Amino acid sequence: MGEKTVLITGASNGIGFLTAVKCAEKGFRVIATMRNIDKAQKLDVQIKDKAARDRIIIRQLDVTDETSIASFKTWLSKGERVDILINNAGMAVGGFVEELPLDAYRQQLETNFFGLVAVTQAVLPLMRRQGAGKILNISSVSGVIGFPGLSPYAASKHAVEGFTESLRLEVVPFGIDVALIEPGSFQTDIWTTGTTIPEQAARNNSPYKRYMERMKEKMAASRPNYEDPVHIADQLVRFSDKEKLSALRYPVGKGVRTMLLFKKLVPWKLWERMVHKQLKISSMKEE
Repeated sequence: MGEKTVLITGASNGIGFLTAVKCAEKGFRVIATMRNIDKAQKLDVQIKDKAARDRIIIRQLDVTDETSIASFKTWLSKGERVDILINNAGMAVGGFVEELPLDAYRQQLETNFFGLVAVTQAVLPLMRRQGAGKILNISSVSGVIGFPGLSPYAASKHAVEGFTESLRLEVVPFGIDVALIEPGSFQTDIWTTGTTIPEQAARNNSPYKRYMERMKEKMAASRPNYEDPVHIADQLVRFSDKEKLSALRYPVGKGVRTMLLFKKLVPWKLWERMVHKQLKISSMKEE
């Protein structure tokens, strides 16, 4: 079959960028897609091995734009082979439900869920005809656990979880493996430049202002303990190189498996109390 071809969305930075680099260095042929191809210059800087750099094909792809998706599908149909799809493109919207406009939820779902579905639909006919393929959907611990102030992001990742579970049942008979990768907290841009907080949810007179401040303090205090995203990139290369993915879900990161198990086992009332204790939240009732 020759070298395997890996298609990665959101490859301009973070996990997608690192995975593209490591897959190319491993010997994979990489189709690195990104909304802004000007950012592809980072790949030239990062990859010193010319042979590895030559294995990367840069393609413009905005997963939220129907025209961009259609153009990409046309390009794929001209004889491209895709052995592994890594659906990585994503962003995060923060804020509290009462203050978030519906458009914020739509924006979040367009990227993290509908974009992922659109790219998957573009690749599935190729994999089905090949009789083989692998789809790795980047979910999150937020796809299993909801956190205050992140309901759009959590909703999008919960949607990815349900979609992927159904997809796997549909395509395994065609020789296509599908899996969820569930990272914990990693030092990526999604929690800094990649996070959007709409103006309505950031006003100074918000009744949730103190709540949001506590959350930001907690995230800032925890950030030095976040893992290096190179670890998840290494995992994705290993998953891509595996002959078979026997499991549906792969939690990735320090303490993630323990947290997911704990969430499953403890009563909701206790879990709720623990979350609020971590954030030093008690009553927020207006006096």
